[in-house]
Amino acid sequence: MKRILIVVLLSVLAFGSFSSVSDAQRRRGRGRRAAPQATGKVAIPCPATLNDITDCPDTGCGPSLDPKLNIRKNVRSDDQTAETMTIQELKDLPDPVSGFNIGDDRGPLKDLGEGKKITVMAKALVARKGGGESCNCKLLSVADTDNHIVLVDPAVKKPTLANDEDDSETAEFTPRVRLDHPNLSRAKLQPLITASGGALLVRVTGLQMFDSEHSLEGHLKRHNNWEIHPVMGMEYCPKGKKCTADSDANWKSIEDN
Repeated sequence: MKRILIVVLLSVLAFGSFSSVSDAQRRRGRGRRAAPQATGKVAIPCPATLNDITDCPDTGCGPSLDPKLNIRKNVRSDDQTAETMTIQELKDLPDPVSGFNIGDDRGPLKDLGEGKKITVMAKALVARKGGGESCNCKLLSVADTDNHIVLVDPAVKKPTLANDEDDSETAEFTPRVRLDHPNLSRAKLQPLITASGGALLVRVTGLQMFDSEHSLEGHLKRHNNWEIHPVMGMEYCPKGKKCTADSDANWKSIEDN
């Protein structure tokens, strides 16, 4: 009889201990959401020698990245004939793209125009220095980072960042293109924007690209995540001149500035 009582007592203690652990685990988990897990990201070790952008592979490097996206960002040149596109047409593209996940083959994005060379007329509100990104191997010097350009519809009168950035599109100068076109830089563009009163009429030529990482892991302050990235040419309209999207009259290349 004593033996039976001991067995029962031990069973009750064990059950109570198990219940306590389970309750504690439930309490710790209450009110929390599991962190979203990105799909398709991989680790790519950085080169032993990494002095500047010429040492960085087109895939970029780091512990967690999408090499297919980085390769799109890091195109250095392209000989396609650019086609004219409006900023509204960029806004009208789907975001997110149905069925597309980080790291997926980018064929469905190509079907929507990714990789196409386009020329878009817009008003540039600011050119910002970029930070360390996996596509640039986390390099931080001015020469090795992107410049983020905020673009709004040219029809918007007196646009400002405060009022219009949420409805903007993005273009980016990149360090690889800058190896051949050194004036495609914030240092050249931002003074022109400032001199224009904060809204410079520009024609931007570059590759249409979908920033799938920001689409799926945190939207930036802009209309959607379709970009002109990389920028391969930029013209601006000098003060006092009239410039239109379908005519070359009066436009001046930033590279001649």
